[in-house]
Order: sequence, then C-alpha cells, then structure tokens
Amino acid sequence: MKFNPQEWKEKSHANFEGAWHEGPSVVTPPCEDKKYPRLQYKRAQPHPIFETINRLREIYLSLGFDEIENPVIVEESDIYRQFGPEAMAVLDRVFYIGGLPRPNVGIARAQLDAINEILKKQMPTATEEKLRETLHAYKKSEIDGDELTHELAKVLDTDDGNVVHILDSVFPEFKSLVPESSRSTLRSHMTSGWFMTLGSIWEKTPLPIRLFSVDRCFRREQAEGPTRLMTYHSASCVVAGEDVTIDDGKAVSEALLSAFGYEDFRFQPDDKRSKYYMPDSQTEVYAKHPVHGWVEVATFGMYSPSALGEYGIGVPVMNLGLGVERLAMIAYNSNDVRQLSYPQFFPRPLTDRETARAVHLREEPVTVEGKTLALAIARVATTNATAQGPCSFEAWDGTLFGTHVKVTIEETEANAKLCGPACANEIFVHEGNILGVPDVEKWKDVRTNGIATGISYLAAASAFAASEIEQAARCGKGTLVQVKMAKHPSDINLKIEDYAMRAITDNKKKIDVRGPVFLAVKSALAD
Repeated sequence: MKFNPQEWKEKSHANFEGAWHEGPSVVTPPCEDKKYPRLQYKRAQPHPIFETINRLREIYLSLGFDEIENPVIVEESDIYRQFGPEAMAVLDRVFYIGGLPRPNVGIARAQLDAINEILKKQMPTATEEKLRETLHAYKKSEIDGDELTHELAKVLDTDDGNVVHILDSVFPEFKSLVPESSRSTLRSHMTSGWFMTLGSIWEKTPLPIRLFSVDRCFRREQAEGPTRLMTYHSASCVVAGEDVTIDDGKAVSEALLSAFGYEDFRFQPDDKRSKYYMPDSQTEVYAKHPVHGWVEVATFGMYSPSALGEYGIGVPVMNLGLGVERLAMIAYNSNDVRQLSYPQFFPRPLTDRETARAVHLREEPVTVEGKTLALAIARVATTNATAQGPCSFEAWDGTLFGTHVKVTIEETEANAKLCGPACANEIFVHEGNILGVPDVEKWKDVRTNGIATGISYLAAASAFAASEIEQAARCGKGTLVQVKMAKHPSDINLKIEDYAMRAITDNKKKIDVRGPVFLAVKSALAD
C-alpha cells in the first residue's frame, strides 16, 4: 500500500525502534491470486547500456577471447609502475578509497546508566564487562561493522532496534568519525587491471593469450556532462604473444565493430600518446556507420616494454579499449550519456498511447450479469437519449446475486432530455492532454490525431450504475444512481493512474472532462 514517507521519517527520528517494528504495517496482504506460485514475473525491457554489454560479450567470445574479471581496486604504487612520469596526472583523476576509523569507545558509569535507562533494566557486572570486551574486539577489527549491532544485541539481551538507539544516543563517537583515505584507488583505466592479470598468468598459459573484460571504471571528472560520466564501462581486450603486432589491433577492431553494423574503418595516430603504450602505436579507430557516418569508437596500442617489465611480462601485448556508453549512444541515437545511463533521473514524456493506457474506470460490475446490465444501460440510453421528460425506459430485467431486479433509466423533469449532451463525449489523449470531446467539427483534430481510450462518458456512467445496482442487489435492495454535471474524472467514474497524473502536471498538460451528463438509473426489486 502507499504510505506517507515524511510521516515515517518523523516516526523513525522520534522512535527508531518503534518505527522499525511497525514497518510491516505498510505491506498490503496479497490476495490468493497474487501469491506464489500464481504470482509470476515475465520478461521486461533491458537497459540500453547492459544490452550493449551483452552484445559485446557475445562478439568477443565468438572471436575466441576468454572472459576475465580484472581487479577493481588498484594500489597507488601500481599507477606509478604503469604510467611512469604520467602517474601524477592520472592520479589527479582517480578516486582514492577511504573509510571510517574504528573508534576507541570508552564506557564510563554515565554510559552504563544511559544504557540501563534505555533497556529499562540494570545490567549485571558480567554483562558490563562483556560489553567492554565486545567494543574492544570491534576496535581491533575482530568484529565487522555490519556485525556490531547483532553482537551487542546478544550481549545486552535485547533486539537490534534498541542497540541502534543506544549507539545513536549513548556513543557520539560513532557519529563524529571522519573518513580517512588509503593509498588504494578505484580503477580508472582497464589497463591497470591488465598489467596485474598478465603479470600473473603470462608464463603459465599457452601463447598467444586472448582475454577480454567488459566492466566498470571510475574517473574523477571535474563535472559530468553529455559525453562524460564519473563511472563508465570499458570493453577492453588484450592479445599477448611473441608475434603480436599493431596489426592485431586493426584486425580485432574490424571484427568487433563490423558486428555492430559498421562498414568501413580508418586508423589514425592518437595525439594523447600515453606512456604505457609504445611510441607511435596508440591508434584511434574511426568506423563508418550507414546512419551516423564516421565515428570515433575505440583506441588500441602496443604496451610499452618498460611498463610490461614492471610486472615481469616478457612478450608483446596489444590492448584495445572501447567505451560502451559511446557505442550505446550511437546505437540508440542518444545525445546525452547521462540520460541514456540513468533514464530514471530524466523521465521522458509519456506518449499519448501510454497515457491512454493509464485511463481506467473507477468502478465496474464484477459479475457477468452486472456487465450485461452495464451494456444494456448504455444501449437503451443511446437509443432514447433525446426523449423528453418526464419519461422512463426499462433497461434490464434479470437476477443479481439471486435477487430479481428491474432496472430503468428515467428523467423526472419536464422538458429535459433523458441524457445530458455530454453522454456522447469520448475520452481522447491528444498531445499529452486528456480530453472528453463530442463528435463535432471543433474537435476533429483531437479525434483524428489523438489516441482514443475507448471510454465514453455514457459507458463509464453505465458501468458505475451497474456496479452500484450490483452492490444494492447483494444486500437485497434497490437504488437510484445519478450522474450529473462532470467537472472531474471521478464524476464520470474515471480513474487516471498516478504516474500519468504526475506526467500531466510536470509537463503542464491538462485534463478536461467537463460536461453535463445527467443520467439517472433506478433499480427496484421485482415481485
């Protein structure tokens, strides 16, 4: 069920333990049809980045490259070994890994009294000593941080919620901790991992070695933008062997990129000239796409023997790197990598068809007889819509829940028609707006170019009337259902999903279903 997040935030701040225990109250008990194994999940829409990654993986495998996972955490010393004089410039763009130090928590009488007050009981001396031992074990890293709460709960013979309250209010040391940086970094180039991997296996594996990895890298950019992210995916490979040359890079580029529809290739020297590549070997790959023309899609080069020597690697190595996001941007015609990677933060406007799918009836009859009744009401009302009142027309005679019911449509006022003029209106979605319009020249554009929901005012009102009559018959009663002037969707038995309402509000669209319906349906118990 939906709940008020602000209310729960306040509950949690006021009484964390109580709010935590109350949490299950927001879960709606499922009906039988929503329980496993009747509950099923079916195939849905893949993410464009990971769809591209899957394609790249299959292509690499088909070319005879084995898949490998390179280390993500790289020591600062490895950056110096790999990049040489460039290391400082590279380190300017890496993320160093930091962590919180383990606090030295002292337990004086004041802390023990505060804990006793929260627990509402007096700790025995043995428990106090065990508490000190546990916190000391945490300080020495004998207990992991995610285990501390549970271990303290066992010592104090209480639940985790109380322990969280104790840590928050009795030990301010935990909240005042400041992260400290290590000399470990997050991988900024897949190259960092390749040196470490090849250094470990090159003498223990038959040559040539062909490996690939499609994985995430991290780069501390000054700012993210349409073509730059602080975390991105690199589709990288290496070929290592005695006879490996720069031509392997050209051949792998063509084999890899032709599978994505690129038809022609050209190679040109890369001006960046990274020092972990041999001089004049760093090469940019431009591929010609039938739609996008010439596009820079990859870079390859031969690793410098100076860098290879740092890891004891004694054979030539060709490395090729391809930015997954760049390739996906081209494949999906995207002009902003942020929107492609994180579409949830850049919600696109709903199409008219998607908005139309979000328009439903609030109430409908549940029985076959009730559904037949709704159709009968709409049919009789349509046939006699212009009849002048006072008038009455029998719409249905049948049984609902074992009760014999007669249903009539009536108009009690003189000189008033059986149905108001808006009964004939239909619900369309046009340019993001939800509109109730009649079949007249003024609304021709909406009816021609908009998306019909298939719901008319009369159909919606008839379903509402049939539902109400059903419920009355279940109780053995008759009823009078009146739908008068429509101002809001609910007035004509319409429900619009919340996400569509939000899209309409955010994009300054409108919902206009106003109109005089004036339909009166009466049910009576038959003798």
